Amino acid sequence: LFLAAICVIETFAVSSLSAAAFSFPIFSASVADASAQSAVSAPEKVAVAGATGRTGSLVVKELLDRNVNVVALVRDLDKAAELLPLQDSNLSVVKCDLVSKDEIRSAVQGCDAALWCATGFSDAPQSFFDKLKSFMGTALAPKQSIDSMGVPALAESVLPTKDETSIRTPKVVMLSSAGVTRPSWDKAKKEMFVGSADIPIVRLNPFGILDIKAESEDKLRKTGVDYCIFRPTGLSEDWPAEARPIFSQGDVAVGRINRKDVAKILVDVLTEPEAVGKTFEAFSLQGYPPAKSIGSALSRLKPDSEGIPPLDVLEATYSSLQQLLPGETQDASKLAMGQTYEQLDKGEVGRFGERGGEDAEAAAPKPSS
Repeated sequence: LFLAAICVIETFAVSSLSAAAFSFPIFSASVADASAQSAVSAPEKVAVAGATGRTGSLVVKELLDRNVNVVALVRDLDKAAELLPLQDSNLSVVKCDLVSKDEIRSAVQGCDAALWCATGFSDAPQSFFDKLKSFMGTALAPKQSIDSMGVPALAESVLPTKDETSIRTPKVVMLSSAGVTRPSWDKAKKEMFVGSADIPIVRLNPFGILDIKAESEDKLRKTGVDYCIFRPTGLSEDWPAEARPIFSQGDVAVGRINRKDVAKILVDVLTEPEAVGKTFEAFSLQGYPPAKSIGSALSRLKPDSEGIPPLDVLEATYSSLQQLLPGETQDASKLAMGQTYEQLDKGEVGRFGERGGEDAEAAAPKPSS
């Protein structure tokens, strides 16, 4: 496969943007220098918001496997007892409403860094499902979401004292999603990158979840904390784990990645100075082993402060990434929500129904904390 490494065009346009129009430079890489090992020590204690979610619980395990102390922020202590290794002396579990600044601040005291893996809506004063029923057919207001309220509160709670002598690494790492900027693309851009813009999650955008994630990202950037935002593509437990991640910027990536690999990347960036102030997407390439370090790949990514790339760079990246799609049809715009690339190849219907008639309520994001 000729794309063992996808090259970057080094010339980028720098422009000042409104928060609503913000997008990012492009780079994709699958190979990191084996000698580029991070010399930065891992944080001693890390808070994980959304610790009982499908990805969050894997993040907790990854941190514990690296002998890092973990403070798991959860909404349901009984669920935490079922899913988390409470017998591990390095794990503390704290019940926390992720829209409460006071509860978050109290929970993360003494933590060196934090990982945001939560999504959904606060239990107070309504349950998640009550809110869904109340807002069926309309996008939820961002202020109602855990992300929009909790992400900036978490960042403000771990803001460090400035120390110019220390090596800067991300203090808050946010698990976001590929596709968050695409609902706001204009018609011409959606037509140019139809394989990214017309995928199910963007076409349906259940309850405005992508818009909520985009706004939450922007709020994190404005806090002043050293951050990193990771936007994985389609999450799948069936896709092979320990595959090579392909990083890119610009929000045109489409594909699949195993949640275990997502958890590893989220934890890896905590010790990567090259991750600070950057937003990037990733899918994984089946059949290629991961590099020994992601540091080299991250070093080629551009910080968010440098603005958007030229359209021709974005177009070249899109064209390259589309060739790496799973399956034989290789047209994500033909997928229905919940349909796999393999089902598309075979003409089989996905779990939420045919394209255009998907069950929006069943496809809606479920709360994870």
